[in-house]
Amino acid sequence: MSGVIWLQLLLLGAIWGGSFFFAKIAVAVVPPLTLVLFRVVIAAFALHIYLLSRGIRFWDYRQHALGFAGLGLLNNVIPFSLLFIGQTALGAGLESILNATTPIWTVIIATFLTTDEKITANKICGILLGVVGTIVMIGPGVLTGLGGPLWAEIAVLCATLSYAFASILAKRFKGIPPTVTATGQMTASTLIMIPVVAFYNGVPDLTAPSGGVWAAIFALGLLSTAFAYILFFSIVRAGGATNASLVTLVVPVSAILLGTIFLGEQLGLKDFLGMTLIALGLLTIDGRVFAALRKSQKA
Repeated sequence: MSGVIWLQLLLLGAIWGGSFFFAKIAVAVVPPLTLVLFRVVIAAFALHIYLLSRGIRFWDYRQHALGFAGLGLLNNVIPFSLLFIGQTALGAGLESILNATTPIWTVIIATFLTTDEKITANKICGILLGVVGTIVMIGPGVLTGLGGPLWAEIAVLCATLSYAFASILAKRFKGIPPTVTATGQMTASTLIMIPVVAFYNGVPDLTAPSGGVWAAIFALGLLSTAFAYILFFSIVRAGGATNASLVTLVVPVSAILLGTIFLGEQLGLKDFLGMTLIALGLLTIDGRVFAALRKSQKA
């Protein structure tokens, strides 16, 4: 990947790391499925307003409606619902580890469903280093999280599989601006979630969340969804599905750093060691540093 794509990946990881904070605040008050609806509705409105401000006619891309619906299901409706449901019963540490397996599923699925993203030793070694780094960062908290119910763990793993398939499907939208793809995905997700929420939870009570909870919901919708998915589709478009999925290795790092900056948490030896392993994993996947070292040794 180019330097620009790596910067986009790191920024996306920082944004999605913050989404765990916002979701944790909101899901304590708002039912998981209703929270998914709030998240995609806010993102869809914001993205449509953005397209209008740029003079882009979303209707011109109506022939991709079925594709947008597929993306909405695989990238939003299914994983958001499963993650929020799992978050009600799992510790954040275990959920982060399970979420970090997304690149493993992506590289396996991409090997069978694509012609340009086959499995390589670099990819497997780098991803495994990243997952081990995530486990090291979480440390003893992993053991306390292992007591979570099996159904919740399966829910999070199914969410990662859904993300993996979504990354592959997103490759089909390379000729469409990332802002349009994100808008189509969120619009489809909204249309899907309205009847689902109405059936399971009834009409949402807009007065139940406090001002602070609504602030978390809007941050989740605007920053961690609308803007984040513009970045995501830009990375898929330029770097491929497997590279885009690497963001799940960056998310735990950003979550811990955000906790250090805003919550006064202290970084320990395990945090630095975990971050080093994740960085080494990403460098292994990229391959350029090790290729340059081999060339210098031969010279």
